[in-house]
Amino acid sequence: METIAFALLNGLIYGLLLFMLSSGLTLIFSMMGVLNFAHASFYMLGAYFAFTLGNFTGFWVALFLAPILVGLAGAAVERWGLRPVHANGHVAELLFTFGLAYVIEEIVKITWGKVAVPYQVPSALDFPLFELFGSQYPAYRIFMLLISILMLVGLWYLLKRTRIGLIIQAALTHPHMVSHLGHNVPRIFMLVFAAGCALAGLAGVIGGNYLVTEPSMAFAIGPIVFVVVVVGGMGSLEGAFIASLLIGFLQTFAISIDANFADFFGWLGLQATSEVGRITIASLAPMLPFLLLVLMLMLRPRGLMGEREF
Repeated sequence: METIAFALLNGLIYGLLLFMLSSGLTLIFSMMGVLNFAHASFYMLGAYFAFTLGNFTGFWVALFLAPILVGLAGAAVERWGLRPVHANGHVAELLFTFGLAYVIEEIVKITWGKVAVPYQVPSALDFPLFELFGSQYPAYRIFMLLISILMLVGLWYLLKRTRIGLIIQAALTHPHMVSHLGHNVPRIFMLVFAAGCALAGLAGVIGGNYLVTEPSMAFAIGPIVFVVVVVGGMGSLEGAFIASLLIGFLQTFAISIDANFADFFGWLGLQATSEVGRITIASLAPMLPFLLLVLMLMLRPRGLMGEREF
């Protein structure tokens, strides 16, 4: 029960952090048809901006300002980078964002160095919130859970219950009609791209001190985000939410299982002394999302709830 309880809590928190990242990417793709390979780089910028601002203003101000700065950076990228490239098709967009990811990584290395920075959990949240099965659970993880839930509710309300959300959804399916009604569609696209990058930045602010803030953090989590988007369905926020939780639970449960192949397949004659028998379930956790991706592309290419296919 202890293993299950902690795996559920950690899986939920990690899954919601993945959704915070993937929701921005899904929003950008559903609106603009752009697969932003540099999306995880904006997550990294959020962590580094929060670390730098936090040294001067404290964590709480940085929690508010860092995503705004990342959103402004995203708006600049869309206005002066993606928009001119867009006329050359999706391949040019992919190459542009792919190159942008490496440019951002090098800028981070030049500015903050090549080693991890000491981005710490704020002292106000650095204490055990409760005790479960004799183990203490950090308050900061519950804070991450609350921020993720607030983001999820706010995003759903914005898109489904506000006039801005209606305009955004209309611009997705009928951009020319929206333009004829007097709305600036290119500006809407820029704001959507900025909002998606800001969500990634927010994930970086609350996830950078939970995981680690270093120059390779974008390339460490970036592939997982694309797995979430593809498994959930290209352009589907609901699918991204389900896939995020699925992958979060899948990885955390795999890590928590203290067993190897011999324990599961000993009835087939597999010995614990053999190379295959010694492979632990925990060691397979990093590859499980990609195995799920391969199976999804084979069996259901449009994802769980998507309408588009690769």
